[in-house]
Amino acid sequence: MLHLFNSMGRKVMPFQPSDPNQVRMYVCGPTVYSFAHIGNARPAVIFDVLARILRAQVPSLTYARNITDVDDKIIAAAAADGVTCDEIAARFTDAYHTDLSALGVEAPDIEPHATAHIGPMIKMIEELIGSGHAYEAEGHVLYHIPSFSDYGKLSGADPDEMLSGARVEVAPFKRDPRDFVLWKPSKQGQPGWDSPWGFGRPGWHIECSAMIRTHLGHQIDIHGGGIDLRFPHHENEIAQGTKAHFWVHNGHVTVSGAKMSKSLGNVLLVRDILKDTPGEAIRYALLTAHYRQPLDWTHDTPRASRAALDRLYGALRDQPTAEPNAEDIQPVLAALSDDINTPAALAALHELAGKVHTSSNPKRQAEIAAGLRQAGAFLGILQQDATSWAQAGAGETKRIEALVSERVEARANRDWNRADALRDELLALGIEVEDVGNKSRWRVRA
Repeated sequence: MLHLFNSMGRKVMPFQPSDPNQVRMYVCGPTVYSFAHIGNARPAVIFDVLARILRAQVPSLTYARNITDVDDKIIAAAAADGVTCDEIAARFTDAYHTDLSALGVEAPDIEPHATAHIGPMIKMIEELIGSGHAYEAEGHVLYHIPSFSDYGKLSGADPDEMLSGARVEVAPFKRDPRDFVLWKPSKQGQPGWDSPWGFGRPGWHIECSAMIRTHLGHQIDIHGGGIDLRFPHHENEIAQGTKAHFWVHNGHVTVSGAKMSKSLGNVLLVRDILKDTPGEAIRYALLTAHYRQPLDWTHDTPRASRAALDRLYGALRDQPTAEPNAEDIQPVLAALSDDINTPAALAALHELAGKVHTSSNPKRQAEIAAGLRQAGAFLGILQQDATSWAQAGAGETKRIEALVSERVEARANRDWNRADALRDELLALGIEVEDVGNKSRWRVRA
């Protein structure tokens, strides 16, 4: 039986859907104004694993993950590029799909776009005004936080500290500084729609609430996203009327111990990592820490993950087709059912791989290998041909050796700038070069 940590209540609980035959899960997707970074990829991978677990345990799952395609950041990106907001949104939606596909993330059952749900958003806003939770002021419609007594229950945020990190505009027309925007006016040239409050566009928070209600109903089983969304986004969704049995949040991704930020220049784009690292190795890396804990991405992370996959695929090579034994798969399923414990699940996979190598019975070896592959499917790994994986690794070795040879030639020609550039390129691949006389030796960075 699946157990999950519920952010509402802050404890691990048995997962009991409102309808055992039909589970409904919604995960906040990207705001499509730029390429996805590794932090954006983590919730996509984590909730992809959760969807796989649920599909194995319940008769039916409806999984929705939205696209936010109207937002101030999209407007700014369009202005900077001299194109329309629709062009920016379409470009980066396609890029998001491409990058996630490379990581083995399956498409959700439903992928609603915010701009296709303006009508439901306007209706919800009208309902919130009618119930006394929202008010109109100077062309804006704002949610009045003091009208909702349970505000802060999900995040445990102190009411006096709620403005910190909430990204709310402190405006003179607000009844309370914490009140957030449900609808705002659009300037000429900005995307907008006609509404009872004038030409404008929705606030971010109402978008998800309206899309959930449209596609999944008034009560869902799981609402997921990154920990940064717990407050204020998910807190605001609850105030708007979104109801979920479980609120599930994954931790941040840091880079060598530091928060990713443009100012530090350490934002790692998925597509850049993919240039030197197989998508499956990136996926593996994102599963090495428990989803609720921070995951630190270092220079050595891709190499370590690829090496781990080499060991697992090595146990699958030259094994004939066989039927898996449920007992072999059970430790992996048990770990994943225990609050998506992917580190324990990966450890169980490596234990299975070890048993393939140590078994002296060829029939049993094939059976364990079949279990290893089937168990790997729950994590979205080990589904490639093992020989093809090994050949791809051999190709990488040839690439490294070619770069080292080119660097030796550059040094012989006293082209020090080129030699230094090649050394940096090798370091980016996790390779250290040692120069001995007119020769060079390379090794994987420890």
